Amino acid sequence: MVFIVIAAIVLAGCSDGTPTPSASPPPATPLLPSPIPTLSQPSPTPVPLAATVNEQSIPLSEYQAELSRYQAAVGTELATEDEQRVLNDLIDQLLLAQAAAEAGFVVDETTLQERYAALAAQLGGDQALRDWMEANAYVEESFRQALARSAAAAWMRDQVAAGVPAAVEQVHIRQILLYNSEEADSVIAQLRSGADFAKLAALFDPAAGGELGWVPRGYLLDAALDEAAFSLQPGEFSAVIQSSAGYHILQVLEREPLLPLESDARLALQRRALQDWLASRRSQSQIQVFTP
Repeated sequence: MVFIVIAAIVLAGCSDGTPTPSASPPPATPLLPSPIPTLSQPSPTPVPLAATVNEQSIPLSEYQAELSRYQAAVGTELATEDEQRVLNDLIDQLLLAQAAAEAGFVVDETTLQERYAALAAQLGGDQALRDWMEANAYVEESFRQALARSAAAAWMRDQVAAGVPAAVEQVHIRQILLYNSEEADSVIAQLRSGADFAKLAALFDPAAGGELGWVPRGYLLDAALDEAAFSLQPGEFSAVIQSSAGYHILQVLEREPLLPLESDARLALQRRALQDWLASRRSQSQIQVFTP
């Protein structure tokens, strides 16, 4: 949603940054004579903030610029939920970038300049990039900061996604999906009396016969469905399970302790892993929000 064009370059080369060792501590500074007291100088005006994340600031101006970019993208007035989504995205990106820095990820100036040049070439030259920045409420400094932070966040996302294995336990299932409880009670009673699951599934889903294919843990839309699917043995069927989609009855056809994930299933698990990572990171972080 945010930094869409930046991400196209960042994601293409998000492994360029390399961990670097911590800098050596500076040599001790000799004690100096106490300064002569002078009249106090006026304090600088504090920069208005939208939020702080582990004492790192998100300026209000950056948040407002991001709101402008988002509104331009969607073409309508923003609701309160949209404003909250934009701020949450900025917070999440900063959490990812902070974790990348903790892991030693660094985008050096040379790499940053290469990405800047690549983006300019993609847009049609330096002037086209300057026009794009102006249209999207960026100045040179804020754009480079956004580019570096996006690179760090993308690198950390890749590390989280890489933690999802390529092969996991899976079950092959089909379902009967019904839309009222009375019909669901009738079908489960028929199954318990010995009715053929496949025939009933085909009755309610003639096109696919209720076939859902192989699924890993965490892939189904409801935790109760997931739990039921992995508690059954081949040939067994579940009780009626209510979800936001309706009333489900599952049957397990096969089980495999280790089966390669289909690309869509792995992507879904990677998204879930990122959501879980961000939730955990938020719970361990100090986040203050100053917007209404």
